[in-house]
Amino acid sequence: MSPTLHRQALWPWKSATQPSTNWHLKENAREHHTSKFSSEELIVRRGQAFTITFNGTERPEQNLIFIAETGPKPSKATKTLATFDISSTVSKEGWSAVLQSSSSSSVSISISSPPNAVIGRYRLGVQSGSSSPASLGTFVLLFNPWSSGDDVFMPNKAECEEYVLEEFGIIFAGNKNHISSFGWNFGQFQEDILNICLSIMDRSLYYRQDPVTDVSHRHDPRYLGRVLSAMVNANDDQGVVLGNWSGKYEGGKNPSSWTGSGEILQSWKKSGFKPVKYGQCWVFAAVLTTVLRCLGIPTRTITNFSSAHDADGNLRVDEFYDADGNHLERGADSVWNFHVWNESWFTRNDLGASYSGWQILDATPQEESGGIYQCGPASRHAIKEGEVDLDYDGPFVFAEVNADCMYWNYDSATGKKNLIFSKSTEIGASISTKAVGRDDRVDVTSDYKYEEGSAKEREIFKKARKKLGLGDKFDPTAPKQEEIEQKPDISGKFKVTGSLEVGKDLNLLLVLENLQSDAKAVNVNMTAWSTLYTRRPVNEIWKDSISVTLAPKEEKQFPIKIKYPEYQQQLTTDKTIQVTALCHVKDGMQVLVKRNITLDNPAIDIQVHGEAKVNKEVVVEVAFTNPINSEVKDCVLQVEGSDLLQGILELRIPPLKASEKSSTKFKLIPSEAGPKHLLVNFSCDKFVDIKTFKMVNVIN
Repeated sequence: MSPTLHRQALWPWKSATQPSTNWHLKENAREHHTSKFSSEELIVRRGQAFTITFNGTERPEQNLIFIAETGPKPSKATKTLATFDISSTVSKEGWSAVLQSSSSSSVSISISSPPNAVIGRYRLGVQSGSSSPASLGTFVLLFNPWSSGDDVFMPNKAECEEYVLEEFGIIFAGNKNHISSFGWNFGQFQEDILNICLSIMDRSLYYRQDPVTDVSHRHDPRYLGRVLSAMVNANDDQGVVLGNWSGKYEGGKNPSSWTGSGEILQSWKKSGFKPVKYGQCWVFAAVLTTVLRCLGIPTRTITNFSSAHDADGNLRVDEFYDADGNHLERGADSVWNFHVWNESWFTRNDLGASYSGWQILDATPQEESGGIYQCGPASRHAIKEGEVDLDYDGPFVFAEVNADCMYWNYDSATGKKNLIFSKSTEIGASISTKAVGRDDRVDVTSDYKYEEGSAKEREIFKKARKKLGLGDKFDPTAPKQEEIEQKPDISGKFKVTGSLEVGKDLNLLLVLENLQSDAKAVNVNMTAWSTLYTRRPVNEIWKDSISVTLAPKEEKQFPIKIKYPEYQQQLTTDKTIQVTALCHVKDGMQVLVKRNITLDNPAIDIQVHGEAKVNKEVVVEVAFTNPINSEVKDCVLQVEGSDLLQGILELRIPPLKASEKSSTKFKLIPSEAGPKHLLVNFSCDKFVDIKTFKMVNVIN
């Protein structure tokens, strides 16, 4: 390892005979919860003592002054330089050194940093008497969620284990009617990841504009969270990942093909810090999780279903449809099937104690904040209470989970739009995260908002609008109250009647019900489009129209079958289809029926043959059966897992005929005991990125 030393040091380190330093790496790492790092350098957490032993000083126990410094121009004023001598007790405010033992040739010292010290790589020196300072070497100082004095202190030890030390995560996707999940290897302790995380901080716009001030703010998780939310995306700066939502990924990797952050971060460094192609929301959130956990800030990924992107800041999202029921790309607002962001745990000294705890950060570049594509930290408690005037980016986050949805019929010939209906309960459903210590989904929707449709939730929504000056403001595009309250004559919904699996026919029922006591004549225009997970339409798959008369209070069902060959070529790698039915009721208002469908990939089976033991080979078998009536080729299996494999294992698999089963065996040599996760990603020409994972319990 060759840690980057700072360009300018205040202290003229002596270059002659240097003391020989024993950093007690194993013992200190155990005490500081840093044993999982692959490093020959001391890595410790702030606000907690660590022990070093060194020799080469004269009369070691007397007149020793220690110097700890970080950043390009260390100074006491910016708290990037500390000088301290030996004392009998640990200082609560600053750095301190307590003598442990000494002999004629060596001295053992316990060094403590303050709980609000700047984090990063430090140079440590010692001065004896009037001699010049001598370098003891470098160490890295991280946030300390186990220390009650630290802003990131997390009192629950199991949560500390999960949100700082756990390298495996589960990210939820799909849509609110059909939630799916996949595993992710955060890999924050993999070789060189810590150095890369430190490099990210030193490449931010904030650092380049004013390195001294930037480094001096690195004691503050609020500041670093915001900086890193900007740096994980490649907009504005030398950031890590370039976003791409086009559905075309030439010149890079399909965002759905990544299985872990390590490969992304290492590619960024290897390329000379050029953006890695390509990412979408879960990639940005997963990489930010890796970076923040690595630095010691408790962090998790959060998935919001039916997530609003409110581009104009009015807490409303507008969706447009033509007379045939086709979803139109008009206006900058959108609703995504799901969106993934982060929560990090720290105090909000700037807002007050009630706003501490989980803070929302979002590295996906959607809207600028302060002129840069960054988002947060927004206090989750502030979002729930509609306090959208507090730092940072409250209105955008509030809209993501609680905007009202307006559905318009747009006539491109005349430019006229008519409101079909509005819905206040569409946005922000089944907000999900991984359980602590288990591979389960936990619903945290009630932490973001009061019960959907309740009087309290509407009261908070009005409060948020008022704080943004929207409460009583005349909005010429807003629908008239009587339009909103006008009741439709019929209702409709789509029901799924078969399996939702790529390779199978899609079977649905359109259910229409007459709500009135007189008959209704209805013309129905139906379409199905393949979409991205952002609901952007890509290819038309199918369309049909029917005319129907519904007797008073009558319900009718119309079966719809979309065959696999009809959608196979049109499907995006997001495997999503939007089906709509625009119902034109004679002498009544239009009714829009829609459903977003996410198809599942076929299954993969993982079997571990025998017991998994540390440093012993164990055989793993991965099986896949081709479910379609034609051959699949270009089959590739990718496998990774922290403490199970070094890097990523890639295996080529021969083509598979219709209904043929493949069985692939490989060996693992686990390096550490405990529950570990193996992640598998299978791709071929017909099925892209079929993911699964398996927990492997490794014993000593």
